[in-house]
Amino acid sequence: MPAIHFFEEDISFKLKDKNKVKAWVKATIASEGYQLQELNYIFCSDAYLLQINRQYLNHDTFTDIITFDNSEKEKVVTGDIFISIDRIRENAAKFDTGLANELHRVIIHGALHLLGYTDKTSDAKKLMTSKEDHYLGIRNFTKAR
Repeated sequence: MPAIHFFEEDISFKLKDKNKVKAWVKATIASEGYQLQELNYIFCSDAYLLQINRQYLNHDTFTDIITFDNSEKEKVVTGDIFISIDRIRENAAKFDTGLANELHRVIIHGALHLLGYTDKTSDAKKLMTSKEDHYLGIRNFTKAR
């Protein structure tokens, strides 16, 4: 049975509208022609995500998200998405977007990575941002405050 799970590591954080977020991510995956198998979102601290970045990607930088694609079949989504709540809070203040909006953008950003979208080039980043904006626009819960 397809599932989306939310976990915490190294922090205390409760996602608001959890069931609506799950339905939104599932709908996004389906609308892109993919099938959800299992998706784990792990909310963590900057320090925790930095350690993952160093250990698995050999990057010594802070980041807001790291996505691991564990899919074994084409068009089937299985993955782990680590999100730094510290970075989300800082970026929400920096870009004046509100915590919920910034978190939702990063949540959908990770899902889009698992759907084959990248942000390594300027054109790819424009497409990724366009997809993020599209899916953020069709949320039916917790909009900007």
